[in-house]
Amino acid sequence: MSTVGFVGLGLMGEGFTRRLVEKGHRVVGFDIDAAKVKAASAWGVTPAASAAEVAEAAGIVIVCVINTAAVEDATTGPRGFTAAGHLNGKTCIDVSTTELEATQRVAAALAARGMDFIDAPVSGGPGAAKAGTLAIMAGGSDAAIAKVTPLMRELGSFTHMGGVGTGQATKLVNQTIVLTNYCVLAEALRLAQAYGVDATKIPEALKSGFAGSNMLGPIFPQMLAEDFKPRGFARQVLKDLEMLQGAARDKHVAMPMASQALTLYRLLNASGRAEWDAASVVSLYPREEGH
Repeated sequence: MSTVGFVGLGLMGEGFTRRLVEKGHRVVGFDIDAAKVKAASAWGVTPAASAAEVAEAAGIVIVCVINTAAVEDATTGPRGFTAAGHLNGKTCIDVSTTELEATQRVAAALAARGMDFIDAPVSGGPGAAKAGTLAIMAGGSDAAIAKVTPLMRELGSFTHMGGVGTGQATKLVNQTIVLTNYCVLAEALRLAQAYGVDATKIPEALKSGFAGSNMLGPIFPQMLAEDFKPRGFARQVLKDLEMLQGAARDKHVAMPMASQALTLYRLLNASGRAEWDAASVVSLYPREEGH
């Protein structure tokens, strides 16, 4: 049984740590919310008092937090990994969605203390984290990747994309496809309803054609039922779209569809629905009475 450190015990962190415990690992975990640390102990996570304490306890530490500032706090902050006494030979895996410049800063700061860094953002949501079916896109050295591959393959499909930063760049590609697709599915649903189509049949009718996708099956019924209990928050989508817009601007890449999605999620968050699920973007689209 190996010991794995884990920082961030929210929706995704719960899925990850349940999976790791199920696979026989000892998991030492920390979250800035003490209630989440206490809750995680119920499924076998050993509580830690800080990110530094997690880094002391484990050779591989996974970071799964809400934004770039939280990643930097967990790794190089006052009670982060660099406050630990010994990091040489250890590995940090950042599965958060993090700004590219910060990824390089964190990697350099940890390397100065002898700790390897891998940016390995994921796609699939909390359910996939718990089931071990995530898409994981990783950036890091060949040696660091080789060290963590057996562990990460227990969590999903693990693909080495290149050096540090390429994992996060690949996640931007993923978000371009996924987050604009939420908006496209919302439009498609309203079109079906406007013409009296039984929208519950749409996923089955289209699944074997080009419109079939990993999102159509679960997200279309969720929108139809107006089930907006968060699997991932609208505020997180907005954060990722803002990050995507900045990255595109830096390289002068035209992204008109992603820009439209950004506008919609700005409206969604401004209307008080930041804590709703990402699929709630459909609520911005008017519909005919009776549908």
